[in-house]
Amino acid sequence: MRIKFWGVRGSIPTPGPETVHFGGNTSCVEVRAGKALLIFDGGTGLRLLGKELVRQMPIEAHIFFSHVHWDHIQGFPFFDPAFVPGNKIHLYGGNNVSRTLEETLAGQMDHPSFPVHLTDMGAKMTFNDLFEDQDLELDTGGGAKAKISTGRGNHPNGVWAYRVDHEGHSVVYATDTEHYAVVDPRLVKLAKDTDVLIYDSQYTPEEYAGTAGTGGSKVGWGHSTFEAAAVLAKVAGAKKLVLFHHDPMQSDDAVREKEKRAKAAFPNAIAAFEGLTIEL
Repeated sequence: MRIKFWGVRGSIPTPGPETVHFGGNTSCVEVRAGKALLIFDGGTGLRLLGKELVRQMPIEAHIFFSHVHWDHIQGFPFFDPAFVPGNKIHLYGGNNVSRTLEETLAGQMDHPSFPVHLTDMGAKMTFNDLFEDQDLELDTGGGAKAKISTGRGNHPNGVWAYRVDHEGHSVVYATDTEHYAVVDPRLVKLAKDTDVLIYDSQYTPEEYAGTAGTGGSKVGWGHSTFEAAAVLAKVAGAKKLVLFHHDPMQSDDAVREKEKRAKAAFPNAIAAFEGLTIEL
């Protein structure tokens, strides 16, 4: 498998000189499992991925949405391959949203929010509702399969985490989830012995508690810390931890400091940045 990060920021895009290294685009991660193209979340990083995929058309892509808060879907109206006939796009989301995934994506492209409607996109799209602990299999070529496992996280209005297993390797995508006083047993189960754990590390412990940063306590906001990420990685036996969904208030220097502190707790930790590629 090959994992590439196209958007690593949380909440809102943050372009500018203070975020050049780690990047300012919101959540989007590409996973290649054999010939299968899997995409996790459709934040503004999806626009950049789309520019790359245009060179490879026709394409068949599987887009898995953790949830439908704006920073995870706002790149979809700018995903170039979705406008091209002949491309096939399979879209997956949890069944716990107030509207279906199709209705939500169409809603953000409806008048007066956007000038082009979902129905004007030329690619063939199929929408799939997922249920907790549901497993999927995708053809990856040569008779091989990728297994996608699902599980719930802890976020307002709900969130889904995903695990991909392919030919003896695995990656877990678990963003926008808040840690508990005890390690979330659902995520421990999903991330057991994974090669790569991509985990919501939006805050420092001080920012989460409200003793640093702005806006007071972040308890109940649905996000986690690098400290909780390291604990989960240890308990689950993950081999590599990727800190993800950086807070929009964190500059490159702040993310570097967060990464340094995470490494002290879990040496094989790295802060996600746009363009980071991991080969398994």
